[in-house]
Amino acid sequence: MNLLNTWKKEPGARIEGSRPLDSSKLQAPCITRIPSGGYRLFYTAVGPAKPYANCQGYILSAVSDDGLTFETEPGIRLTPQVEVAHMSHRVIAPSIARCDDGCWRMYFESRGPADRPTVIGSAVSEDMLHWEHEAGIRLQGYDGLGGPRFLKMADGSGRLYCFAKQVNTDESGNCKRTSDIVCARTTDGINFEMQAGFSLRPEQTEFDSIGITAAEVIAPKNGSDYAMIYSEWQDVPTGTVVPLHPSADPDADETDFAAASIASDMAGYRSRIYLAHSHDGLVWGRSECIIAGEGYDGQGIDAVHAEDMSLIDIGNGLYRMYYAACDNNGQWRIASAIGELNK
Repeated sequence: MNLLNTWKKEPGARIEGSRPLDSSKLQAPCITRIPSGGYRLFYTAVGPAKPYANCQGYILSAVSDDGLTFETEPGIRLTPQVEVAHMSHRVIAPSIARCDDGCWRMYFESRGPADRPTVIGSAVSEDMLHWEHEAGIRLQGYDGLGGPRFLKMADGSGRLYCFAKQVNTDESGNCKRTSDIVCARTTDGINFEMQAGFSLRPEQTEFDSIGITAAEVIAPKNGSDYAMIYSEWQDVPTGTVVPLHPSADPDADETDFAAASIASDMAGYRSRIYLAHSHDGLVWGRSECIIAGEGYDGQGIDAVHAEDMSLIDIGNGLYRMYYAACDNNGQWRIASAIGELNK
């Protein structure tokens, strides 16, 4: 069965840049239910109202009664900390978990200067609006970790899935960046132990030649397998000159971070969303593409990129996926689609 045909994209954007806090670029959604009713969608953004000149991203939120029409909430939910080396430039890609005491914990990717690897940090909140950074680093390693997604296990423990960057140099001295999915385990939400090996590695086909940017895992229901939904990037055509991404350039003028980042995104790369299954949530089988755009010459808000998704169960075996989408003009929005995880 072609799963690409079973996921139905919903018309329009759930969120798009509409204010000085998010008008330059927005990505990496995380959907949650509000206990009193409705939904809150957290997302990464940057805009001219950023709190300081070299800030590369922060986390905002919007609310909805039906999961389709969202109203942005004022202010920033979580801001980088200038005085903290590992998060002085950006906090992005949130993942929300409910704690045993009724509070919420947010895991996020954070970055300092370009010569420091990305790491996973955390923050806590009693109301999902006011967040307090937790000291220290939750997880670090490889040439950087990012795109965290937390999964609460039936026994009370948790798994944190994230991408692990690796930078290799070829015979010509050129750097080749790839990223694979790794998994870490925790019993308290604070201290994590990395599991051996990689949970998922790109198959190195034409469509997944760079690596994975995020992977969300859904626990089994009614005897089903674990399902992993993840996004992979396709490399630019051979011979393409790609602008250095500003987050990797220590000499970049980071006041134009969003424009430089989008220029890199649109240099010929593509991203798509895939689905894989596993009996144990650690070893994964063959994947299939479930969300893809039409390409640089195509139409649609996800023509070039579809990545960094977050899912929520809407009943009757269906899930709504929120994902970062980029059209052929380089405009990023949050889109959505509905489909099943098990056939």
